[in-house]
Amino acid sequence: MKTEKSKRLLRRARRSIPGGVNSPVRAFGSVGGTPPFIARAEGCRIFDADGNSFIDYVGSWGPMILGHANPAVLRAIERAMKRGTSYGAPTALEIELAERICAAVPSVEKVRMVSSGTEATMSALRLARGATGRDRILKFEGCYHGHADGLLVNAGSGLATLGIPSSPGVPAAYAKLTVQAKYNDLGAVDRAFDRWGRDLAAVIVEPFAGNMGFVPPIPGFLESLRRRCDRAGALLIFDEVITGFRVAYGGAQQLLGVTPDLTCLGKVLGGGLPAAAYGGRRELMDQMAPDGPIYQAGTLSGNPLAMAAGAATLRRLARSGSYEALGRKSRLLAEGLQQRADAAGVPFTTAAVGGVLGFFFHPGPVRNFDEAKQAHEGRFRTFFHSMLEQGFYLAPSAYECVFVSLAHRRAELDATLAAAEVAMARCARIR
Repeated sequence: MKTEKSKRLLRRARRSIPGGVNSPVRAFGSVGGTPPFIARAEGCRIFDADGNSFIDYVGSWGPMILGHANPAVLRAIERAMKRGTSYGAPTALEIELAERICAAVPSVEKVRMVSSGTEATMSALRLARGATGRDRILKFEGCYHGHADGLLVNAGSGLATLGIPSSPGVPAAYAKLTVQAKYNDLGAVDRAFDRWGRDLAAVIVEPFAGNMGFVPPIPGFLESLRRRCDRAGALLIFDEVITGFRVAYGGAQQLLGVTPDLTCLGKVLGGGLPAAAYGGRRELMDQMAPDGPIYQAGTLSGNPLAMAAGAATLRRLARSGSYEALGRKSRLLAEGLQQRADAAGVPFTTAAVGGVLGFFFHPGPVRNFDEAKQAHEGRFRTFFHSMLEQGFYLAPSAYECVFVSLAHRRAELDATLAAAEVAMARCARIR
C-alpha cells in the first residue's frame, strides 16, 4: 500500500493544524501509522491521495448510510446550492426536515436544528436544567456526548482512545455537577438516584453505547432509567446522534419501545453535511427562545444545503425494506467475523443492529466501559492494519463502531470476511 503522499500531507498539516487533524481520533494515535488522506469517495469506497482504494466501514463516522456521493443526495444539494448556500433566515427546507423527524421519532413533537451533535446534547441539557430548575446530570462511563464542558468525564470515543479521563480546561465546578454511573449497571443507577435523584435535571444516555465500542443495553436497563426519572422528576435524554435513523427509522427508541423526554440527533440526519437536532415533547420545546426564556442560537443552524441533504437521505431511508437490508448486512458481517475468530482461536465477541455493528477482542460479554477496556489492544492493532493493507478501512480505534451502508453489496461483504480470515490468523499469533 502506497503512503508517500499521505505522509507528506500529514507533515504539511502538522505545521498548521494541531496533530495534523481536525478531530483527534483521525490521527491513528492508538493504532500507529499514517492516516490516509482521502481524495474522493463513491458508494462504499474511499480513495486516498496515493491512489489506494478502500472499502469503507467508517462512513464519515456514521452519516453515509446511503453510501458516498449518493446521486439523489447530490442532486438535492446541487438544487439548493444554486439558490444560495446560507441565508441566516427561515426556509421551507427546514420545515420539511423537521416534519420528517417529528413523524419518525416517537419522543419528538417539536425539534430545533443545530450544526453538530455536541450542540444538540449541550442544548438539550440546558433545556433540561431550565425546565426542572436543577443543575446536576447523570451520565454513564464510556458514553460520549460531545465535547461540551461537564460531559468530558469518563467519556468514550477519542477520549477513550487517547486514555484521557477528562480534559484540562474544564472547570472543576462543572465536573462536580456531573454524576457518573456504570452503563448497564442497574445497581449503580439506583445508588445514584438514591443519593442525587432530587437534584438531577436529567439522565443522558446512548441507548446503544457507540463510543466505548458498540455495546447494547441489557434487558430492563433503559426501562429502569425511564421509571427512575419519572419518580425523581428528572428528564430522560436519549443521545441518538449515532443510533438515530441508523438502527431503525425511528431510532433506538422505536426499536426498543422506550420513549425519552428529549432526543439528540445527528450524523445520518445531515446526509453527510453538518447538521444535528434536539427535540422532544411540545411543552418542553416551547420553553426554548423565542417562545420561552431558555436561549440557544446558531448562525448556520438549518443551513439549506444540510437540510436538503438530510431530507433526501430520510426520503430514501423511509422506503420499505431499507432497515431490513441494513440489518442483514450487519448480521452477516458480525456472524462472519465471529466464525473466523473462533476458527483462529481468537477470543472475540460481536453485536449488531440495523446498520451498525461492533466487535471486541474479548471473550465477552462486554456490557460496560470497564469490560470494553479489557479487550486486547495488540490484537485490535494487528487486525486493523491487516485489514487496511488489504483494502478495508475501519475506524482507527477499538472504541468505535463499524458502519454499514446500503451501498455495501454482498460482493464487498464477502471480500471483507475473506480479508478478516487472513487478519484473524495474524491476530492468533499475538499474545
